[in-house]
Amino acid sequence: MTRPIEPLTQPADLDLKKLNQRFEKSHPKDILTWSVVNVPEKLIQVSAFNVDDMLITDLLYRAIRPKNPVPVLFLDTLHHFNETLELVAHANEQYRLNLKVCRPKGTTTPAAFSKKYGKALWKKNPVQYSQLTQVEPLERGLNSMGAIAWITARRREQSPKFANIPIFELDQNQRLIVNPLANWTRTETWAYVFEHDVIYNPLHDKGYPKIGDEPTTTPIIHDSEAPGHDNMVLGKP
Repeated sequence: MTRPIEPLTQPADLDLKKLNQRFEKSHPKDILTWSVVNVPEKLIQVSAFNVDDMLITDLLYRAIRPKNPVPVLFLDTLHHFNETLELVAHANEQYRLNLKVCRPKGTTTPAAFSKKYGKALWKKNPVQYSQLTQVEPLERGLNSMGAIAWITARRREQSPKFANIPIFELDQNQRLIVNPLANWTRTETWAYVFEHDVIYNPLHDKGYPKIGDEPTTTPIIHDSEAPGHDNMVLGKP
């Protein structure tokens, strides 16, 4: 793919309808390749280090390997599973990530967070908890890194609210959002992970399809997104 005359600086100038039509059935690698070529700087991967995130990181750092490694922004909510934090450290070492970590403003430990906002805020006020641990840190992280585009691991089949997400879209601040897995299924994700021996959170093997904060995440017995499920790779009904 040829490099544009000038790197993308104004995502709002893109013809998103044409771009989405072009990449609607493309492999995530092709979508990410277009992204790193056209946004060689200020492109960020936002990662929770779930299995879909790890697939994207593997493509960026092992398969595509742009001259300027894409920074990976991790939101440390201070309430993650130990397994998640261990995976972050392992991935950072294995891929030599350009890793950026953003935490809730003014706090660096769970104890400090509880002291400032009260115990078990996720129960008392989940909206405020989300705002403090995810929404504000995400915006602060993207702003501090000067992002003009950022990559998510959302897939349409994950939930009804994602059912119609495009490959490319703009956020409320006119940054480009890249959803390279939008048209992929969980089967395709796990097939890629197994084929390329991608590291992933061991909690996925214990029935956690999506892993967030420890106090707010519970396993789903026999969930079809867990890699051990018989239907996973074979695609059986």
